[in-house]
Amino acid sequence: MNKKIPSFLGFKRLLSTIMLSLSLIAFILSPKPAEAHAYSASYTKITMDSKHTEVVFTLDTLSVIELVPKLDANKNFVLEKSEITKNKHHLEELIEEGLTLDKGNKEQTPTIESMKLVKKENKEYLSTTMTFPAFAPGDTINYDDGFYYHDTATNYVDLITASIYGESSEGVIQGKERTWTFLVTEVQQEQGQTTQQPDTTQVQPESAAKPVEKPAVTSWFSFFKLGMLHILTGYDHLLFLLALLLRKQTFKQYAAIVTAFTIAHSITLSLAVLGWFTLPSRFVEAAIAFSICYVAAENIFRKEIRYRWGITFLFGLIHGLGFATILREMNIPKSHLAVALLNFNLGIEAVQLTIVLLLLPLLAYLFKLKIYGKIVFYGSYAIVALGAIWLFQRLFL
Repeated sequence: MNKKIPSFLGFKRLLSTIMLSLSLIAFILSPKPAEAHAYSASYTKITMDSKHTEVVFTLDTLSVIELVPKLDANKNFVLEKSEITKNKHHLEELIEEGLTLDKGNKEQTPTIESMKLVKKENKEYLSTTMTFPAFAPGDTINYDDGFYYHDTATNYVDLITASIYGESSEGVIQGKERTWTFLVTEVQQEQGQTTQQPDTTQVQPESAAKPVEKPAVTSWFSFFKLGMLHILTGYDHLLFLLALLLRKQTFKQYAAIVTAFTIAHSITLSLAVLGWFTLPSRFVEAAIAFSICYVAAENIFRKEIRYRWGITFLFGLIHGLGFATILREMNIPKSHLAVALLNFNLGIEAVQLTIVLLLLPLLAYLFKLKIYGKIVFYGSYAIVALGAIWLFQRLFL
């Protein structure tokens, strides 16, 4: 790689690259009311017993503002209590139109009990509590989420946890799969009494309205796809991976880097979701941004890249804590956690491995070009600029 100090012309090109990067980031981060931002997520908790059915739907406030643009009167992109009070009717309409709970094909009418702001990590959400009538054995229940349904590029997900007559189950609504279906059946307890509990749960296409035939306590494929979506929309994680691979290294070194990152983030992902270890979200997100800057700076200033697997392992521990946030907020029962965690992690690994396998042949081609040194130099400066912007935002905004 060319180690000469860049000429004035080279400096101008570098400055242009950084300014272009800043413009692109500003465009990406600017709010767009017609589409879901990254990462747009909601959490639904369903509790059912013999007396009533309660649904608590929690949606991040930026999504709420996107869906009701006139709500944010002062244009500060913050949902305030006064704005909720003033627009309560519109918000209730938004929730009632976006969410439905059907018995068979008949939509049930909800009663909205409360609507309030809650905080998860460093992010604010609007939490709405609704009640529905009780359901009887033999009823097929369809929970449908229509938020962002017509946004073809949506990354929106609805993470569901349910306690139905004491039985727990989980599901994930994403993409075009917007209906979560379960069948309430009768079972005999030891005392000879009859109680109601869910027989099966799974995500089905929107038109589904028939009882689920195959038993499934947890939809493992939903969590697998959730892991895939999480890494694909985790632009900071992808940029970190690119920075790690950009400098020319041996296949053995690449293999060690990927393995170290996989092991490290799997450890902290598991520990965080299990509740055994965690760090403040702001620190984790800032540390992820710093990791991008550090690795890209190594590409620029280090003459030789050795033992990169070591620093990758350390930063991988931080990235694992970032991966864990979305699952930790679901409060999945420990009896179901292992399956959900395993498949979520497998989804992350599937995408990560695919990206590496696609990048390596391209990098092998670039290694042969005379301008490869400049590609690494200017590319790494651009990555540092992007990482620095994220670092500043996550520390001070």
